[in-house]
Amino acid sequence: MRIGVYGGTFNPIHRGHLTAARAAADALGLEKVLLIPDNLPPHKELPAGSATGEDRLAMCRLTAGEVPGMEVLDLELRRSGPSYTSDTLAELHAQYPDDELWLLVGSDMFLSLQEWHEPERILSLAGIAAFHRTCGDETERFARDVMDHFVAEYCAGHTPNPCIDCNRCLKFGALLDRALLLGYDYIATGHYARVERDGQSGRWRLLRGRDRHKDQSYVLYQLTQYQLAHLLLPVGEFDKPTIRGSAREAGLLNADKADSQDICFVPDGDYVSFLRDYGHVELTPGDFVDREGRVLGRHKGLPCYTTGQRKGLGVSAGKHVYVVRKNAADNTILLGDNADLFTDTLTARDVNWISGETPPTPVRCTAKTRYSQTEAACTAAPLPDGRLCVTFDEPQRAITCGQSVVLYDGDRVLGGGTIDSVK
Repeated sequence: MRIGVYGGTFNPIHRGHLTAARAAADALGLEKVLLIPDNLPPHKELPAGSATGEDRLAMCRLTAGEVPGMEVLDLELRRSGPSYTSDTLAELHAQYPDDELWLLVGSDMFLSLQEWHEPERILSLAGIAAFHRTCGDETERFARDVMDHFVAEYCAGHTPNPCIDCNRCLKFGALLDRALLLGYDYIATGHYARVERDGQSGRWRLLRGRDRHKDQSYVLYQLTQYQLAHLLLPVGEFDKPTIRGSAREAGLLNADKADSQDICFVPDGDYVSFLRDYGHVELTPGDFVDREGRVLGRHKGLPCYTTGQRKGLGVSAGKHVYVVRKNAADNTILLGDNADLFTDTLTARDVNWISGETPPTPVRCTAKTRYSQTEAACTAAPLPDGRLCVTFDEPQRAITCGQSVVLYDGDRVLGGGTIDSVK
């Protein structure tokens, strides 16, 4: 028999979730759905004055009874923590050894197995066939907070990093909020970074991944103490070859899959076409100028260029010239020599300090202004308006507005912000 397994719902308010799970089961040809109750004693204490565990279980059975083919499992199958713990699934598989079990995860929107990297092979190691669905449809929020912001930043003459916006608004915003609402204690991601708690202060710390070549702490600098307290980063202690080796031993088809380098919503890398097609951005040609204001040629529109770019400018200057700065106010692009790209001071907005507290005095640390850059020694000074001024000991090349500056103290991430000016 093909059976679906769904966990977490115990309240008639969530009847729609059960109906959606039943609809997915019908689409998959599953004969019935088993419901694993969540948030019931003795596994979790109930607030004073709330319904008893027996009352909630009765509500759960009542609600499930209204959905054809939905059954409530014995509570003895439940363990502490989220519904889908490994021992619960193993016990479930032992109870149904001859049946094909499909795991239904989340609440609102279903994805095909092809949109995940062989999840059924991962869970088949525990004897579970897997069908995944997301925790919620956040399409509109992704469009608003990531894609629309990407367009707006380019129109302002900046070069944004949408992965950082996605982490802030979706992965550690909407996803974490939904997970906690559903009764889960943590979310886990595959970022190569580490989280630990300081024994003296009790604060959470964000650390680089052990594998410096794959360290992704740069894109996590906006995490808060609240988010870090609910975050697991299991691969941060390992290097990428070790993780690939484990996946290979398990027979996972994505063990040797190439690393993703592209923006997910611009898979072909043609972000200018994306700005036109999605953002309806009209590219306005303007002048390439030098420091004396002399016109060196015409550009195709500010979004077509980024700081440090040399190729594709279409300018004959008798020497190599580079994009030094884009000026949205007069739609000009300043070109100069490679030496003109080096600056030592920047300011940043939307600053986040991992500790939750702004340092009272300037901080000696290291910083980097691009994901792949090696950090450099600097002084980071909080400004009265909440922004940040970073002064490097040595000038840095091609610091770019819209990118992030991230501060480090050894392996520890101190915080960072979005670069808004360069001096």
